[in-house]
Amino acid sequence: MGNKDGMNYAPKGKINRVVEPGAFNVGVTALDHGHINGMTNGLIEAGATIKYVYDPDAEKVANYLESFPDVTVAESLEQILEDPEIQLVAAAAVPNLRSALGNRVMRAGKDYFTDKTGFTTLEQLEETKKVVAETGKKYWVYFSERLHVEGAVFAGQLIEEGRIGRVIQVTGFGPHRLDKEKRPDWFFKKEQYGGILADIGSHQIEQFLYYTGNTDADVLHSKVGNYNNPATPELEDYGDATLVGDNGATFIFKVDWFTPDGLGTWGDGRTFITGTEGTIEIRKYINVATEQTGDHLFLVTKDGEEHYSLTGEVGFPFFGEMILDCVNRTENAMTQEHIFKAQELCLKAQEQALNITANL
Repeated sequence: MGNKDGMNYAPKGKINRVVEPGAFNVGVTALDHGHINGMTNGLIEAGATIKYVYDPDAEKVANYLESFPDVTVAESLEQILEDPEIQLVAAAAVPNLRSALGNRVMRAGKDYFTDKTGFTTLEQLEETKKVVAETGKKYWVYFSERLHVEGAVFAGQLIEEGRIGRVIQVTGFGPHRLDKEKRPDWFFKKEQYGGILADIGSHQIEQFLYYTGNTDADVLHSKVGNYNNPATPELEDYGDATLVGDNGATFIFKVDWFTPDGLGTWGDGRTFITGTEGTIEIRKYINVATEQTGDHLFLVTKDGEEHYSLTGEVGFPFFGEMILDCVNRTENAMTQEHIFKAQELCLKAQEQALNITANL
């Protein structure tokens, strides 16, 4: 059975340490979203040492220590920021607080790794760009729907090998289970979570840029709505958008909070990629009514049809590459420009979105 709780989805992969124990030290803070557990798993598997955890909420810290019992509890965020051994701070704050925390971390001389979305406004993005330029530090974003899905990683490898030719179109589906009673108050306040296209839409736009090799794109059209949650009117339970990249590749995506309770995982995330010489479909978390496992990839080329079942086969190379980028000041895992562009486009999609249910 797949993981039915998306908020606390924390994939585990192959151990592939790129540094020796104690050579890359991380402080963890702001435990507001369960994605911090997946971020921590990825870092540990790549060889990072989680030296400290801090959150003002003792219950959140206790829950974190259930999964990571060897981590020392810091007395304050300052203890983490003032420790010269700490090279990276990982955090999953309330979305509208993520950029300000990152700015503080980078000004303290550390690189920063935040849950997506890293920003809820274009103003935050512009401010953080200035801080990155000022400090020379890195602002990483956890785009887990590509970075922590083996099928999505393998798709990138197939594209890089030229197996489907030039990518001309990507279609993404990012449905999520709402689990309304489990969500914190901030989840329903638009100023805090940023809107559905800024939040879970950020995964989608990052994938489009990556798979198509685009460094920029235009948002042609975007829509949001609240179809089924009148008691929480600021929650957008549906969103979609259409983009075209500078190289002509196009993108259509849909995100929503309508995963039925009967599905064996938290969302039937899928990506369809059309190339000039083949197609790829990724069924990320489940193969509905067929297999409860995820990481299924279907490749069709002139040579025929192939089905890959990839759980445990590919691993998650991003985390090791990120650590080495921090150590060597390189940009092999993902460029800063790519991260900022993915965030800029999802914020623009959110900003210009038509509210399709406003007058219903």
